[in-house]
Amino acid sequence: MPRLKYRRATQSPFRAYAALAAALSIGFLGGTFANARAPAAEVHKLFSTSETIVGESIAYPTQSPAQLTAAVVTLQPGSETGWHHHGVPVFGYVLEGELTVDYGDKGQRVYRTGEGFAEAIHVLHNGRNTGNGKMRVLALFMAAEGLPTTIPAKN
Repeated sequence: MPRLKYRRATQSPFRAYAALAAALSIGFLGGTFANARAPAAEVHKLFSTSETIVGESIAYPTQSPAQLTAAVVTLQPGSETGWHHHGVPVFGYVLEGELTVDYGDKGQRVYRTGEGFAEAIHVLHNGRNTGNGKMRVLALFMAAEGLPTTIPAKN
């Protein structure tokens, strides 16, 4: 069987120390990256208010048990919600599109994608999709069991 020949590396001590230093640096950096944590959650406050969009004071129902209801309302272009009011505080957040709400003598407001608002409670209003595509709004009703969240206007 043929004999393998080994060749002895002839490196200067400086090169050996440099290689060792590089290996240790990579090891330390690798450990640092491995122990790195994901960034903390980022919080973006939409708004903070104690009044609705038309200036009503927000008061939560006093009866219990409390009940939180979340709904996504979708309107096609030109479609309307119909005139109504709410018996409880409502937070709205436009997920997609453009919503124009008529508050009667309190004026009109336009809400677009990414905008939130504290909806009118006792003031009659009508929402309409005034955009070119469908409109979706997330509605969060802060209610109590047995209370209606949306009350259609009487003719």
